[in-house]
Amino acid sequence: MPEQPFSDEVALRIALASRLFPEITLKEFLEILLDYLDGEIDETSLSRITVTNLKTALGQTYELDGEEHGEDANTEEIAAFKQAVRILWGETGESDKLPAIEPYQEGDMPNSIRVAVASNNGEELDGHFGSCLRYLIYQLTAEEIRLVDIRSALEAELSEDKNRFRVNLIKDCPILYIVAIGGPAAAKVIQGGIYPMKKEKGGSAREVLVELQRALATSPPPWLAKILGVAPGDRIKNYKALTV
Repeated sequence: MPEQPFSDEVALRIALASRLFPEITLKEFLEILLDYLDGEIDETSLSRITVTNLKTALGQTYELDGEEHGEDANTEEIAAFKQAVRILWGETGESDKLPAIEPYQEGDMPNSIRVAVASNNGEELDGHFGSCLRYLIYQLTAEEIRLVDIRSALEAELSEDKNRFRVNLIKDCPILYIVAIGGPAAAKVIQGGIYPMKKEKGGSAREVLVELQRALATSPPPWLAKILGVAPGDRIKNYKALTV
C-alpha cells in the first residue's frame, strides 16, 4: 500500500469538517490546518482543537455574547465551528463509519484480481475519480469478495498533479469503479494500466462487484481476460457478452 501522511480516520474527519465551510475548498481547509498545527496532523492534535482555535485558524471574528473564548456562545454563526470541532475530535456519526478491513496476505486468494472503488460514504460506490474522499480496495475471485484496504485521497489536494497522485495511489489495482471521470483523468488512469469502469448510478460496492464476479465465473470479456493474463489468442474463445 502507498504511504499516506494521514490515517484514514484523520482524513475522514478533515473531509467531513471541511464540508461545513462551503466557501473554503478542501485543499484550503487542509492547508489551514497544516499551517496552524505546524504540519503535525493526527488524531491527537485534532482532539486538542477548540472552537476558538478553529476560528482563529480560519481567520474568522464573531461577536461571542461575552462568553470567554466563545466556547459556550450560542449563536448561529458559531454553530458550524462547534460541529466542525466535534467532527475533528472524532464525533463523525454512525453513518460515516468506515467499513472494516478484512485480513489478507498475498497468496490468500489464488487467481484473484484487485479492484479500487471510488467512495465518499461507507462501503458505497459514490465517488468521482478526481474528488472522492477515498478508494476502497477489494481482492476478488469468482467466489469471494474481500475488502483489503482503504486509501485516503486527501493528500491529492496538496499535489501539483491530483490525477497523477490518485493514479499512483491505486496503481496496484487493474480495475477502477467510479461514478464519473473526466477525459484527461481517464487518459491518465488508462496510461497507468488501470481499466476505468463508470457506473453513473453508483450503489453498494459489493453489489457492483458481484456483477464482476459473474463475468469471472462464466467467460470474461476480452478486456477482463487481458487483465487476468489470458493469452491474446484465447481471449475470444467461449466469450459471452456480459454487462459488467
